[in-house]
Amino acid sequence: MAGDLIESYSEESIKTLDPREHIRLRPGMYIGKLGDGSAHDDGIYVLLKEVIDNSIDEFMMGNGKSLEISIDDKLVRIRDHGRGIPLGKLVDAVAKMNTGAKYDSKVFKKSVGLNGVGLKAVNALSSEFLIRSFREGQFKEAFFNKGILIEEKVLQATGEDSGVEVLFKPDREIFGHYRYLNDYVSTMLKNYAFLNAGLVVHFNGEKYVSKNGLLDLLQSKMSEEGLYPIIHVKEEDIEIAITHGDHYGEEYYSFVNGQHTIQGGTHLVAFREALVKTVRDYYKKEFEPSDIRTSVIAAISIKVEEPIFESQTKTKLGSKDVGPNGQSIRNFIHDFLGKHLDNYLHKHPETADILLRKILDSEKERKAISGIQKLARDRAKKASLHNKKLRDCRVHYNSQHEQRLETSIFLTEGDSASGSITKSRSVNTQAVFSLKGKPKNTYGETKKLVYENEEFNLLQAALNIEEGIDDLRYNNVIIATDADVDGMHIRLLLITFFLEFFPDLIKQGHLYILQTPLFRCRNTKQTFYCYSEEEKQRAIKKLTGKPEITRFKGLGEISPDEFKHFIGPDMRLEPVLLRKEDNVEAMLEFYMGKNTPERQDFIIGKLRIEEDKVFD
Repeated sequence: MAGDLIESYSEESIKTLDPREHIRLRPGMYIGKLGDGSAHDDGIYVLLKEVIDNSIDEFMMGNGKSLEISIDDKLVRIRDHGRGIPLGKLVDAVAKMNTGAKYDSKVFKKSVGLNGVGLKAVNALSSEFLIRSFREGQFKEAFFNKGILIEEKVLQATGEDSGVEVLFKPDREIFGHYRYLNDYVSTMLKNYAFLNAGLVVHFNGEKYVSKNGLLDLLQSKMSEEGLYPIIHVKEEDIEIAITHGDHYGEEYYSFVNGQHTIQGGTHLVAFREALVKTVRDYYKKEFEPSDIRTSVIAAISIKVEEPIFESQTKTKLGSKDVGPNGQSIRNFIHDFLGKHLDNYLHKHPETADILLRKILDSEKERKAISGIQKLARDRAKKASLHNKKLRDCRVHYNSQHEQRLETSIFLTEGDSASGSITKSRSVNTQAVFSLKGKPKNTYGETKKLVYENEEFNLLQAALNIEEGIDDLRYNNVIIATDADVDGMHIRLLLITFFLEFFPDLIKQGHLYILQTPLFRCRNTKQTFYCYSEEEKQRAIKKLTGKPEITRFKGLGEISPDEFKHFIGPDMRLEPVLLRKEDNVEAMLEFYMGKNTPERQDFIIGKLRIEEDKVFD
C-alpha cells in the first residue's frame, strides 16, 4: 500500500493552473461562499460589489457623481461616469491578475480594492461578461465567456460620457440555481449612497441619494425613534452616529473606505471601547460596559490608506497601525470619540440625562437577574456535557476555518425530524438543536425568562449569544419545522424569541426558514421533489406513465437518504428579513399579544379573500 501511494505521487501529480482556472476551481478563496442568493454574503452579491467598488473608488477621487445599476433575469448592468479604464489596457484590467491602477497610491487613495483581483474574479465566474470603457470621445469593448476573451472590438468614436459599463451574468455552473433578492441589493446600494454624500445611485427605477450620511443610514434602519436624537459627528476621515433604543443587544453598522465590514474588526472594537471610556469619563462612574452598550444603535465609517482586511471579501478589518494622521486606528477613534461625544453631552444635558437613565435601567435589570443567570449558566454547562438537544458540528462561525461561512444549525421540532436531519447532515458544518414541544410566547417578557426557561437557556448557550452575537457559533440559524399549522406556530414563536432578545441576529442576516418539499413525484426512472403545487404539476408533465405522488406531512416522514438532498448544496432557504417599515413592536403586539378577537377577525378576513379567489 505504501509503495502504491509513493508511486502515485509523481511529476504528473503537480499541476499549474492559470489564474482563471484557479478562480473557477477555488471560487471561495476569492468571493467567500457561493450560495444561491438567500444570504446577504452569498457570492453573487460579492460579484456585484466588486464591480461597484471600482465605481465608488472613482467617485471618492472626485470623478463621476452618478451610478446606474439594473438586474434583469440575472443579467447585471453597471454604468459609472468616472474616468474610464485606459483603453489600451482594458482587456488586461479584467483578465490579467495583479493588474490595476490601485497599486499606485497617487491614483487611488483610501480605496477599497487594492489587490487587482475583483474584476478578474467577476469575469472568470460569469458565463457572460461584457465591458466597455468610454474615455475622451472614444470607447472600447471586450466580451468574455467564463473568463476567456471571445471578442475585442477596435476603438470607436462616441459621444457618451467617460466611464465604464459592465454587464455580467453569474455562471450557473458555479452558482447553480440562484436569484438576486432586491432587499439585499437595495440595502447594499443605499449604504453606498449614505457613505458617499452627493452620489446618486439608480437601481431598477429607484433612486438613492443622501445628504446627511450616517445620520440618514441610522434613520433608515430604525422603525421607531431612538431614546434621544441621533448624535452625529464627523471629520474628514471619520464619521460616527449613535443613539439608544429600547431593545436588547447591540446594533452596529461599520464601514472602511465605503466597504461594509459586516464582521467588524479593529475599528469596531476600538469604537466599542471608546464609547465605554467616554461615557465613564463624562459621568465619572465605572459603569459596566454591557450597561452602557445595551440597546445601542450606532454606525462608524473610517477612511484609511491601504487597509488590511482579513479575507478577500473584505468583511473584517485587520489593520491596527495604519490609521489616519499616522496614529493607530484604536488611538485615532478613542481621541475622536473622546473629544466629540464628550462635547456633545456637555452641550446637550437633556440627552445626557436620558442616556444616564438608560444605563441605570440596564444596570438595575442586570442585577435583578444576576442570581438566576449564574444558575442558568451552570445548568447549561452541565447539560453541554451530555446534551441530547444539541448535536454539534466540527467547524464554527467564530473560528478562522475556511468553511466557517457554511456553518449552520437547524432548530427542529421533535425527535423524528431531528433524527432525520442528524443522519443526513454534514458533520463538519451542520449542527442540530432539537426543540421539545412548542416554545413559550416571549412577547412582552424580560430577559429573565431566557434564563428561567430551560429550552431557551440551552438554545442561547448552544448559539453562544448570551453576551451578543460577536461569538455566534453558526453563520446560519435555520428554523426547520413542519409546513403545517403547528410547525408555522413554532416558527412564529421562535422568530418572536429572537426579535425580543436577540434582534441583531435577524438584522445581521443570520436567521432563515428551511424550505422542504411538499411532494415527491416519481416513476421507475425519475424522481422530482416539489415545493409547491405548480412545481408538482410541472413534474407530472415530465414523468411518463402514471407517476407515484407522495404528500409529505412532516419532516419526520422524509427518510435520511432523501433529506440529504434538501440540506446539501441545493438547500432552499428563505431569509427572515426586517425592513424599516416593519414596526417590530406593533407587529409583535398584533400577532403575539393578547388581542385575540382582533386577530381572529383578521384571520377570518384573510380566509374569505382566499375563498373568493378559489371560486372566481
